[in-house]
Amino acid sequence: MAIVRTPQALYTATQVRELDRRAIEDHGIGGYALMQRAGAAGFRLLRLRWPGARRIVVQCGGGNNGGDGLVIARLAREAGLEVAVGLARDPNELGGAAAQAWSDWATAGGDAASLAAIDPAGVDVVVDALLGTGLDRPVQGPVAAAIARINASGRPALAIDIPSGLEADTGAVLGDAVRADATITFIGAKRGLYTGAAPDFTGPIFLDDLDVPATVFDDPGPVVRSLTATEAVARLPWRHPAAHKGDAGHVLVIGGNHGFAGAARLAGETALRAGAGLVTVATRAEHAPPMAAARPELMARGVEDPAHELPELAEGASALAVGPGLGRDAWAQAVLAFALEVRGIPRVVDADALNLLARGTHAAGLGPDDVVTPHPGEAGRLLHADTAAVQADRFAAVEGLRERLGCSVVLKGAGSLVAPATGGVYLLPCALGAMAVGGMGDVLTGAIAALAAQGTAPADAALCGAWLHAAAGARLARAHGGISVLPGDMAAAIAALRAYPRDA
Repeated sequence: MAIVRTPQALYTATQVRELDRRAIEDHGIGGYALMQRAGAAGFRLLRLRWPGARRIVVQCGGGNNGGDGLVIARLAREAGLEVAVGLARDPNELGGAAAQAWSDWATAGGDAASLAAIDPAGVDVVVDALLGTGLDRPVQGPVAAAIARINASGRPALAIDIPSGLEADTGAVLGDAVRADATITFIGAKRGLYTGAAPDFTGPIFLDDLDVPATVFDDPGPVVRSLTATEAVARLPWRHPAAHKGDAGHVLVIGGNHGFAGAARLAGETALRAGAGLVTVATRAEHAPPMAAARPELMARGVEDPAHELPELAEGASALAVGPGLGRDAWAQAVLAFALEVRGIPRVVDADALNLLARGTHAAGLGPDDVVTPHPGEAGRLLHADTAAVQADRFAAVEGLRERLGCSVVLKGAGSLVAPATGGVYLLPCALGAMAVGGMGDVLTGAIAALAAQGTAPADAALCGAWLHAAAGARLARAHGGISVLPGDMAAAIAALRAYPRDA
């Protein structure tokens, strides 16, 4: 058995079914043997997480997920626990490995009641083995009622393979879903467990490969990859001991419309902390003096006529960031028009620059050397869809944006997704509600722009910038606790990670 907390390969439900098939047909591992391994792994985790549990309820569906639950019930009974089993269908209607699991449970003296007859309120742990990865429509009827009772019980819940009610490919909730305190998933990690609404329902996720041979995982087809610290660190640019400021790149940040100077400053300060040698911030004239006074390292320049004043500032820049605090007025439109005419350097486009893009036809000005960093609302506007549609399938959304815009895309949110222009999709397996604070996106923009300015390929800058952003937020949350992490604290945390990245 190998339990992994952060798997690198994330699969669709169809791909995992193919992995199952290979294990069974190509390697002669019987379907019930896999089910027994899954049940044993689930029971081990239950004992590890809740060692004092004495009374458990196992709610079982009518398929293989329910069979896993029946194996857990049998093992728990053999260990001396008091076990009540709810079953979604007549035992005589079970087929395949699930029928064998029922037979072994019944032979051991176990029985089952209907789902409705089981009250989970008075037990120590509830095992959710109702629905697996095949769910493709909203839950209803007795299963929906059972999910509601589990959630209302106030008892800790262990989800088997996936919390019932979650869609395995997208992380969307199909009607209602079990709010688990831990989830154990098998053979291949389902990509929907790590993004969308899923982090509110999974608890900590554990992957058990059920000891299937490594060759099972050969050539499964395109997979989403979680970006590990090791991969990110390997792509970060490093500053040589004899380097001077010109070697470390020059970022031009354009933004900070009336009343929004803070956004441009956050992006600029983060760019410095992430390694840029020089940072110019082009902002409204009223913001430049106080910005320079508060952070003299930033070359703050007042700009009121973008078409005539920005070309000089762009000379010598090695990356451009546009959007933080930009607004949507005529000044903002002139800024974006200029930014989209700049050629030869990477551009990071965020915030209201994206909203302006969504209004018009400017997107044709983007290309593979550019990065966009939308949140779900901005992504929806760019795709001419609503936010709910983006969140319902974040993988389709990020790939759709890459195809439409022709550049690298960072789709922000719980389980941020990065679709590099060079191909593939990566997931940042970090859902941190403490980072849900205005200004966090400006920090991300500055980090990506800084890495691009230092010579990192834009696609890698998107990946590494997103990783630095997530890792810095997690570090601050661990160090200081509290309900939120301040964007103003992020730049220093990112600088520390640039110096000591393996501490992430």
